[in-house]
Amino acid sequence: MQYIRRNKKPLTQEFINKDIAGRDYQIRAIRSVLEAIEAKKRDFLLVMATGTGKTRTCIAFVDSLMRAGYAERVLFLVDRIALREQALAAFKEHLPNEPRWPNVGEKLIAKDRRIYVSTYPSMLNIIRDPITTLSPHFFDVIVVDESHRSIYNTFGEILNYFNALVLGLTATPTDIIDHNTFELFHCEDGLPTFAYTYDEAVNNVPPYLCNFQVMKIQTKFQMEGISKRTISLEDQKKLILEGKEIEEINFEGTQLEKQVINEGTNTLIVKEFMDECIKDSNGVLPGKTIFFCSSKAHARRIETIFDRLYPEYHGELAKVLVSDDPRVYGKGGLLDQFTNNDMPRVAISVDMLDTGIDVRELVNLVFAKPVYSYTKFWQMIGRGTRLLEPKKIKPWCTKKDIFLIIDCWDNFDYFKLEPKGKELKVQLPLPVKLVGLRIDKIEKAIELGQQDLAQREIAKLQQQIVGLPKNSVAIKEAASSLAIVNEPNFWINVTHQKLEFLRTEIKPLFRTLSDADFKAMRFERDLLEYSLADLSGEKDKAETLKTGIIELISELPLTVPFVKLEESLIRSAQSNYFWANLDEDGLDNLVAKLAPLMKFREPDNKGKSQVHLNLTDKVINKEMVEFGPQHEAVSVSRYREMVEELIRELTNSNPILQKLQAGQPIGDDEANDLADILHAEHPHITEALLRQVYKNKKAQFIQFIRHILGLELLKSFPETVSDAFELFIQQHTNLTTRQLDFLALLKEVIIEREKIEKKDLINTPFTVIHPQGIRGVFSPTEINDILQLTEQLAA
Repeated sequence: MQYIRRNKKPLTQEFINKDIAGRDYQIRAIRSVLEAIEAKKRDFLLVMATGTGKTRTCIAFVDSLMRAGYAERVLFLVDRIALREQALAAFKEHLPNEPRWPNVGEKLIAKDRRIYVSTYPSMLNIIRDPITTLSPHFFDVIVVDESHRSIYNTFGEILNYFNALVLGLTATPTDIIDHNTFELFHCEDGLPTFAYTYDEAVNNVPPYLCNFQVMKIQTKFQMEGISKRTISLEDQKKLILEGKEIEEINFEGTQLEKQVINEGTNTLIVKEFMDECIKDSNGVLPGKTIFFCSSKAHARRIETIFDRLYPEYHGELAKVLVSDDPRVYGKGGLLDQFTNNDMPRVAISVDMLDTGIDVRELVNLVFAKPVYSYTKFWQMIGRGTRLLEPKKIKPWCTKKDIFLIIDCWDNFDYFKLEPKGKELKVQLPLPVKLVGLRIDKIEKAIELGQQDLAQREIAKLQQQIVGLPKNSVAIKEAASSLAIVNEPNFWINVTHQKLEFLRTEIKPLFRTLSDADFKAMRFERDLLEYSLADLSGEKDKAETLKTGIIELISELPLTVPFVKLEESLIRSAQSNYFWANLDEDGLDNLVAKLAPLMKFREPDNKGKSQVHLNLTDKVINKEMVEFGPQHEAVSVSRYREMVEELIRELTNSNPILQKLQAGQPIGDDEANDLADILHAEHPHITEALLRQVYKNKKAQFIQFIRHILGLELLKSFPETVSDAFELFIQQHTNLTTRQLDFLALLKEVIIEREKIEKKDLINTPFTVIHPQGIRGVFSPTEINDILQLTEQLAA
C-alpha cells in the first residue's frame, strides 16, 4: 500500500518520543494505535476528555510514524480557522523542524511540506479543484479532529478520496458517541482504540484536569415570564407612558432572547456574574471568563452592558469573539489578546469558543443560553478543565484549583435525566411506539392477572385502531388484517398469539398517522412508558421517567389562559405525594387534562419580530448550599438530589425508614437515631439545611423524610403563600383590579421577606398603588381579613 514506506521499521515503543507525549496515558494511547497498525488496521479512534491533550498525543503519534518510516505527509483536519491556527502552533512547538502548510498568507496548497493543517471546506475545495490535483495517495495519515461531528455527509468525501491511515480524535464520552462514528472507524462493539475519561483525569494523583463548581442563577422573568403579573408597578407605569398596552405583554421565560429582549435581565446576569465570579489575586477583576450567548446580537448586547456598567475599563473588560469578525484572528487579534494579555478578561462568544479553544487560565464559564446537545454541553464545560502550566504562570491567574460554572438556563437540570447522553438510534415513529407500549402493557397486565387493567388498555387500543386514516394506501392494503381485529370475538380472550399478531401486523400501520398532536402524543407515550415500568417493578426506570414527566409539566406556562385552568393539577403533579398515590384513573386524567396543553411548552417564534424591553428583573433563585467540615458547596438542586438518593438507598436496609414507608408511627428516639445516621452520611444532612433547600422553615426533620418518601405533601413557603392568596381571592369575589394588584404585590413581599407587619402595609412599596397604602385600597373589614391572612402565614 502506498502509505507504507520502503524503509519502514517495526513500530516499537522506542519510537514514542516521551518528551512530546508527556503523560503516561498519552503514551498508552499512542502504543494502542501503533499496535493496531501492526495488526493491519487502518482506522483508529482516540476518545480523550477535553483538556487531556488530544492534539499533543496526535503529534507524538505522527512523530513516531515519521521516524519509523511509515509516514511522509500528514493531514490534520479541523472544522474552524481558529483551531487550524492552534494546531499549527502546536506542531511548530513540538515538531519545529517539520515543514508545515499553510504558512502565513499562503492560499494555494504546496506539495513540498510534511505537516498539512486544513479546515474541512478548504480541503474539500482542493480535491475538487481540477487544476490543483492531489493524488489519492498524497497523504499517508489523516487526523480527524472532533471526529464525532464533522466527517459525515459532504465532508466524508475527503476520507473517501484519500487512501491513508485515519486517526479520529474526540472528547465525546464513549457511551454517547453515535453508532456511525464507531462504524466509520471500524471499532467493533463500540470500543474505541483508546479511551481516557474526565473522571480518570480529575481523580488521578496528582490530577491532570481541574474540577468545577456550579452556581445556578435564575431571574424572576426567566422563571415566571414577563406579563402584567410579573412586571413591577413602576415599570408598568413607564410602559403606559411609552404607549404600550400592558395586557399585550405576555411572554414565557423561554422566549427571552428569542421573541422578547429584556435589557434588565441581561444586566442582572452581568451584575451577578461580577459579584459571584472567581476573581484574580487582587479580588477585583474577574478571572478569564467565557460568556456563552445565544446569538451575535445577544453577545453585542452583553458587551454593551459591560461597557455601560463598568466604564472605568474603557471597553476593554469584555469583548465579543465571533467567527465572522476578522479582528478575532491572527497575532494581536482579539483571541490572541484574550489568551495572552491581561485584557480582555471576558470573551463573549457565540459558538466560536464552545469547542477546541485552549486557554488554561479560564476560571469562569457563564451559560447565558440553553444548550440542548449533551456532547456540546460537555465540550463547553471542557473549556475550563485545563490546569495551569507551572512554568507559564500569568499574573492575572496565579492559581487554579477549581473553576466556576454559572448556569443561567438550567442546563445541568436539563441533562440530569440522561447524564450519559442519548444514544442515537433509528427511531420508531411516535404513533408506532405508543401502540407498541400499549400492547406491552396489555401483555404485562394479563401476565399479572390484572384483567380489569388489560381491558382498560384494550379499549384504548381499539380506539386508536379506529382512528387510523382509512384513505391511506397502506391501510387499504392491510384490510384483511384490520378485518380480523375488527371482529368482536378477537378481543374476548387475548392470547400471546393475538398479541404477536397485533405487534407484527397492526402496530406498523400506525406509521401512516400524520394528522395528530404529536406533543400531546409524546406526553401520553411518556406516561404509558412510566406506568409500564411501574407495573413491571422496574423502580429505577420508573423513577427516571417520572422525573422527566415532572420536568415537562413544570414547563407548562401558567400565563396562558388554557393552561391556567389546570394550575391546581399542574402544581400537584410536581410533588412526590401525587405520584405516590397515583392510580390508573389519575394517569388517564393527566393525559386528558395536560397532554393537549403540551403544545404551549415551546412557543413558535418564527415570523415574529422581537419585542425589546428594559424592565427591572431580579434574582429569584441563586442556588448554592455549603455543608460539611470543609464547607463543600453544591447547587440546591444537586444537594436535594443527593439527599433523596441517599434516603432511597438507605430505605432498603434501614428499619426505621422501612417502618415509615410502611405507614407505621415512629417514636422520638427512633427519629433522633435516624437523624444521627443521616447526619453521619455525606452530605451532612441537618434539619437546618433541609429547611433551606426545601424552602420550609417550619417543618420538622421527620416531615422532610416523609415528604421525600412520598408519604406527606410538604409545600415550600412560596407555594404555601401562593395557595393561601389564591384561596383568599376565591373567597372574596368582588375584588377590584387595584385590590388584586395590591394582593399580588403583598404576596411577593411576603415570599421575599417571609414576614410582614401591620405598619409595613402603609409604607413602600405599597404606597406605589395608593399613597395611603392598604388604607386607600381596602375597607376596614377587608383590612382585618388581610391581617389575619398575613398573621396566619407568619405563624
